[in-house]
Parts: sequence; C-alpha cells; structure tokens
Amino acid sequence: MIAYPIRSKLPHIISLTRLNRPIGIYLLLWPTLWALWFAAGGIPDIDNLFIFVFGTILTRSAGCAINDYADRDLDAHVERTSQRPLATGALSGREALAVAAILMILAFVLVLFTNRLTIMMSFVALFLATIYPFTKRITYWPQAFLGLAFAFAVPMAFAAQINSVPTIGWLIFLAAVIWAIAYDTLYAIADREFDIKMGMKSTAILFGNKELKVVVGLQLCVLALLFSVGQLTHRGAMFNIGLVLSISFIVYQNWICQERNPVQCTKAFLNNHYMGMTIFIALAIDYRMFPGASS
Repeated sequence: MIAYPIRSKLPHIISLTRLNRPIGIYLLLWPTLWALWFAAGGIPDIDNLFIFVFGTILTRSAGCAINDYADRDLDAHVERTSQRPLATGALSGREALAVAAILMILAFVLVLFTNRLTIMMSFVALFLATIYPFTKRITYWPQAFLGLAFAFAVPMAFAAQINSVPTIGWLIFLAAVIWAIAYDTLYAIADREFDIKMGMKSTAILFGNKELKVVVGLQLCVLALLFSVGQLTHRGAMFNIGLVLSISFIVYQNWICQERNPVQCTKAFLNNHYMGMTIFIALAIDYRMFPGASS
C-alpha cells in the first residue's frame, strides 16, 4: 500500500482551502455570530458557538475546494488565480473533491450535536455550497447563490439555539444574502474583463457601469434590515451606533472603487470584514449593556 504524501501536499491543501487567506471565513462568520447573539438574546450556548465557529471554517474551506474544482480549466488563464493548486497541477481534481468531502463530513459531524431541525437544514446548506461554484456559467446572479450559501448559516444558528427560525432570523438571513451580493460584486469587478472573454457571468457584468451605485444601495438595504431587527428586539443605542459607523465603510469602499481598479476593488471587498465585525461588536456590547428580549 502506497502512503499518501500528506506532508508534501499539505501546503497545497492549505492553499486550496484558502486557510492562508481567511477573509471568506470572516465574511461567513459575522452574520452567523449576529444570528447567534440575536437568537440567544446575548451570549449563545458555548457548544453552539463552538459548532458554528468551527463549522464556518470547515464549510468555507470545503467551498473553496469545490470552487477550484469547478474553475480548474479557467484559473490557469487568470494571473490572480494561475498559482492555485489545480491550475498548477500540484493537486488533482480528484484530490480537491476528496478534501471537500472530508471537510463537509467533519462539518456534518458537528451539526449532529445540535437538533433535528438544524440537521435537516444542513442538507440545504450543503446543496447551496455545492452548486454555487457552477452558477456563473448559467446566470448573471452567481453572487446571489453565494449569498444564499453563506447566509444559510443564519437560520441554522437560530434553529440550533432556539429550535425555530422566527421573523428576525429570516430578516437577518435576507440581510446576509444582500450583503454577500454587494461585496462579491466588488470582488467580481476585478475579473470582469476576463469573465466576459471566457463567457462567464456575474453581477459586475449585469450591473454594468452602475455597479457601484447598486452596491451602495444593497449595503444600505443591509443596514436598514438590521436596524429593523434591532427595533423588533428592542436593541439599544450601541447597536444603532454600530450601524451608523458602518456607513463610513460603505463610503470608503465606494470612494476607492471609482476608477474600477481591480486592486482597489479587491481592497474594498476585503474591507467588508471590518464592516461585519463592527456590527457584531456593537451588537455584543449592546446586549451586554441592555439585556432584553431576542424576538
């Protein structure tokens, strides 16, 4: 029996799963934490916090592996992605699928420690995470599918914490979907010319030269939805201050993207991490200062 050369393959597996570039983990994690705090009315159960933090790492990593498998014939032609493991041949497509499967199984094991509703919802999350990488071949809305895949952790968090998904859970879910469309549109601007050349689709192409205005509008919708959730849950001033501070991130991102420079648009995309973190910190402080009903 020939042993698998895990030591030599490990750096390539880390690159495949983007564990060396955790921005996707952050963008998936912040709405999940918003949901857990709202569902619990403050600090959630420690076991749920552990499950969803590590589940976020596992599922995002698996999603990256599936994405690279879907794009294995395209990445070599793009300077930004030409050094990815499948593009260089450091890993095979079969190895990428194996990594994704192992990570998804580990994530499912974590879900088994929740409840029946959360377990049932995890199959929907798996389906969304699996199909997303292939959607840019058939629709101009792959960012919406990314949003659905990323945001489905929100209703799962409510299900795990309170065994139901109330109205505020679906409002946060909608906010997370819209937020993902906004920030991934910024990311898609960097690849827009290549995507057009290769026949791929994205909201950056669909929105044309109005894409930045659309992104700002979407981001403001996110803040409006979260403000509504705050009102429904009787949140205090700190949460609203966090939402107001988030407007500065929106202004900054729009400003640096005016020239549509790919580097600056990628920088704006990355900046959404700080926007999500600001909202979460404000929410956590608010629940600490003003405990109250969660729904």
